[in-house]
Amino acid sequence: MAVLGLGYVGCVTAACLAEIGHRVVGVDRDAFKVDCVRAGRAPFFEASLEEMVAENVASGRLSASVSLAEGLADADIALVCVGTPSQRNGNLGLDQLRRVAGEIGALVPGRNRPLVVAVRSTVYPGTCEEVVLPAMNGSPLVAVVSNPEFLREGAAVRDFMQPSLLVVGGTDPAAVERVASLYRALPVKPCLVALRTAELIKYACNAFHAVKIAFANEVGTLAGELGIDGREVMETLCRDTSLNISPAYLKPGFAFGGSCLPKDLRALAYRASRLDLKLPLLESVLPSNQTHLERAIRLALELPGRRLGIFGLAFKENTDDLRESPVVQLLEALIGKGRRVRVYDPHIHLGEIYGSNQQYLLNAIPHIGSLLDENLETMLEGADHVLVAQKPAADMRTRLESSGKPLVDLVGAFGAAQATVCAESQVM
Repeated sequence: MAVLGLGYVGCVTAACLAEIGHRVVGVDRDAFKVDCVRAGRAPFFEASLEEMVAENVASGRLSASVSLAEGLADADIALVCVGTPSQRNGNLGLDQLRRVAGEIGALVPGRNRPLVVAVRSTVYPGTCEEVVLPAMNGSPLVAVVSNPEFLREGAAVRDFMQPSLLVVGGTDPAAVERVASLYRALPVKPCLVALRTAELIKYACNAFHAVKIAFANEVGTLAGELGIDGREVMETLCRDTSLNISPAYLKPGFAFGGSCLPKDLRALAYRASRLDLKLPLLESVLPSNQTHLERAIRLALELPGRRLGIFGLAFKENTDDLRESPVVQLLEALIGKGRRVRVYDPHIHLGEIYGSNQQYLLNAIPHIGSLLDENLETMLEGADHVLVAQKPAADMRTRLESSGKPLVDLVGAFGAAQATVCAESQVM
């Protein structure tokens, strides 16, 4: 196989693939990098890399060339590891990727064997389809896949050899499987996904890492001002692997609500402001949540029918708590825009609501009694579309699916084939 680009990602990829038994040719226009590898040296410092390069060059499993034609001559797979630096406006610079893709495409007519072009460079979703694939000029010999890297500088060799995530995406199942098989010797189960999905996963991972760092720093800053050990706070937070450090809440969905999250975020932002602290990440969460709710409102208003049914009124399933429920705001907006709305929630019975729960609902929608239906079928009868704003129990899900009504899934309760997916509820 050929690894195109011998920078931090490419050189580590080439050396590690050779280490697990593959014959690898590293290709780079930079003669210095190529000469370093040929001499058994790493062209930059990365822990354990130089020893690995030396060993595999000596064994004959790793070589290097400045010639792309030479690198691809005996290759069935080309792993593209060129840089995609930021432009001044923040966009990705794709010049190197375009050049390499064009050079590969120019060599394809001379081939008589298939080639899989696997892009490991970080690229925005759609880049493989819009930049790399067209450069192959429709050749049936070439398949393009995305195989993003998850290597940290300073720990790249360890990250490659002991991966926490392996992603390969594409439209050609055989090509996807072929690239995934390169890593068979490593202790990881590959995630085989769609092409654009693979491209976006890399961005989602990096964005999440950045958010985690910023969150810990903001909590630490607030803790320091309060005379609290921020490290102790975060170390204790991380001990909860059911909700905190876990897949909990990490699903796209509807806006959050309830009596805890909005209240506590407001309190943190207010108290920080009294200390003259700016905590931009924490301060942005409620506005982000509101914007997400407004997307759901726009989606509902764009539906062709004016008669809308809503399944779910409480801020999440299995409760009758209406405090700061995003569905209440959704209702207010739809009614204000002239939609005829009917609502059903299996746990909401108006005569049984009291206290702050009742006060919140009646203040927001005084005539809520005229909108609530006592059973699901009555709500369905009067609806052109049904907004599913709460995860239904199994029996309710079956009744919704069999109703024949178009379902707009705001909470990720149904598959994309059965409903328009907007999001999934993130609630406590």
